[in-house]
Amino acid sequence: MRIAPILRLVAAAALWSALLWSACVVGADELQTARAALRAGDMTKAAAAVDRHLAANPSDARGRFLKGVILNEQGKTVEAFDVFLALTQDQPELAEPYNNLAVLYAARGEYEQARVALEMSIRVNPAFATAYENLGDVYARLAAQAYEKALQHEAGNRSAAAKLVLARDLANRAPRGAAGSGATGSGATGSGATGSGATGSGVTGSGASPAATLTD
Repeated sequence: MRIAPILRLVAAAALWSALLWSACVVGADELQTARAALRAGDMTKAAAAVDRHLAANPSDARGRFLKGVILNEQGKTVEAFDVFLALTQDQPELAEPYNNLAVLYAARGEYEQARVALEMSIRVNPAFATAYENLGDVYARLAAQAYEKALQHEAGNRSAAAKLVLARDLANRAPRGAAGSGATGSGATGSGATGSGATGSGVTGSGASPAATLTD
């Protein structure tokens, strides 16, 4: 199952282009192969290449992040969740893993946990536009839940009913740029490690909607 399009999953290009890593990493060509296969929609080839890279560089955050993106595109959301969660623990200075973790929390309907993860992402990188937009989407979902509870206790509350319609409409709007396959998406740049701003759209989940595209 893929992530519903209320949030945008940051593409692997986010870490690739934004993080400043010193020294040459053994097997970097495997990451290039994995990225190219991801863009082409060949998840089998992408997964094999990133696994070869991680076999030689098990702690490389770029490879681990890319692994999480590939797992998500394969519909292996539980495994992808574990990858992003581990990255937030091992590399808490990176904003993107928190954002992607939030996307997967939201796909489960765990909006409060998604909110916390997004606030951490923004704390790490206050210029991360994708996380702000995603946080707004989460708040819309939480607002809809609150209005639903208000109506459960007061069915004739017209104000709550009208606000519920608006909240649902806002929460269900597809993110800008939603089109194409989940293998591709616009790269969100910027991370807490570099202090650069977030730009562009990230990979959205699909489900009812197609995902956005990943570009370098």
